[in-house]
Amino acid sequence: MRILMAASEMAPYSKEGGLGDVLSSLPAALAKLGEHVTVVSPLYRGVREAADAIGAPLRPVKGGTFTVPMGDSAVPAVAWRSKVPGAGVTAYFLQNDRYYDRDGYYTRQSDYGEYDDNSERFIFLSRGAVEMCRALNLEPDVIHAHDWPTGLVPIYVRYVYQSDFPNTATVFTVHNTAYQGLFWQGDMNLAGLPWDLFAWQMLEYYGRLSFLKAGLVGADALTTVSRSYGEAIQTEESGCGMQGVLRERSADLYGIINGVDTTEWDPANDPLISANYTVDELSGKDKCKRELQERFGLRPEPKVPLVGMVCRLVEQKGLDLLEEALPELLERDLQFVVLGRGEPKYHAFLVRMQSEHPRSCGVLLERDNEVAHLIEAGADMFLMPSRFEPCGMNQLYSMLYGTVPIVRATGGLADTVTDYSPEGLKAGEATGFVFQEYSAEALVQAVERALALYPDRRKWRRLMRNGMRQDWSWERSAAEYLRVYERARQKLTGKVGIAAAE
Repeated sequence: MRILMAASEMAPYSKEGGLGDVLSSLPAALAKLGEHVTVVSPLYRGVREAADAIGAPLRPVKGGTFTVPMGDSAVPAVAWRSKVPGAGVTAYFLQNDRYYDRDGYYTRQSDYGEYDDNSERFIFLSRGAVEMCRALNLEPDVIHAHDWPTGLVPIYVRYVYQSDFPNTATVFTVHNTAYQGLFWQGDMNLAGLPWDLFAWQMLEYYGRLSFLKAGLVGADALTTVSRSYGEAIQTEESGCGMQGVLRERSADLYGIINGVDTTEWDPANDPLISANYTVDELSGKDKCKRELQERFGLRPEPKVPLVGMVCRLVEQKGLDLLEEALPELLERDLQFVVLGRGEPKYHAFLVRMQSEHPRSCGVLLERDNEVAHLIEAGADMFLMPSRFEPCGMNQLYSMLYGTVPIVRATGGLADTVTDYSPEGLKAGEATGFVFQEYSAEALVQAVERALALYPDRRKWRRLMRNGMRQDWSWERSAAEYLRVYERARQKLTGKVGIAAAE
């Protein structure tokens, strides 16, 4: 099967969050199953350097200079190509320096505010991906678009370029309904879309153009990144206003948990950590903990539990709860480290916590892949108090690295982490600590439960090993995506309707 994925991120070339990881791992897993996979993404500032760093420099594409209709203009685009090392995947990058040669993918680095021309930038990506297929004579069996920045792709394939791609099915994955790509209705002209699509049944959302809704109504099949999240987003509480559309399309909606790329995330072979270790030989984890403590200037005490956190520093990730709970937690005998960037108010809060607790609280307000690996390997516990979490990746990394996750029961966190109980521990099922209520009090109680078990080294190591033995491989998830692709193709040809959500 010929599969083209369109996305606004693709690690290791570009990454803001979990979306970039998915676009690194899922295409490679599909290629291992024998599929022909390509990815198209923007040529952001830094992509060339990232490509050189992995030994896959960008090359010009023959016939890869074309134009993208944008309103009354024809905007130039250049396609560059990179072969992802060892993955069997071709990555294309669309160049237009006016749109992409800047700091940040979606937001300004200075104040975390969205770029004012994001509508134009991602119309260019969505239409440009389809125009690139025409210019290069690519005829995908399936185009798989990811999240709002490429939400217009299914609409273009169905309503603008149908004669060019009559046999191409579309699949759209919603990674997070909170990010919807809402723009001025006049951008329908910029997008070159017929105005009869600007209706409440289609692209209109309370008087605005919604890129996310475009993907939800336009694709032949929909996926999201966990079964629980797929159910939750059909409710008023978690649907972020899209619950009606999602309920209408529930028979076309599939929840598929993201997998872990074990070529990057494996404590037995990870080159970014100071000592490797396995489920049967854990001594290397103690060395990683010492290095993590040294890196953040913490007390070098092996018996003090160390809690880690790596995330975007925004409310969705539970930073409002952390703001309330962390001062109380730091009065206990524990250490805490956090890595990430986000809203300035949370930056200021964490810097204040570090200044008040310099030997027990470490903060790095950056995106740093090496430090992220070190936290996963060196921490004893990993905190994810998310308000909502469609899938989550760090809880999967944490379990694989023997770092016990402490999570709120939402979305993919609820699907992947099994709460500790003595019975669950003995049965090999318990893998972490889970709390239900979205409150600082519930967060603190969950951490206290973990702290109470931590001194019992036999039970704690058993809990660690339970998590390390879990299978969250991408091969399993990729096989589920292939089934969705086949059903989308069958639906396109009218042979069969999409079955009920699995």
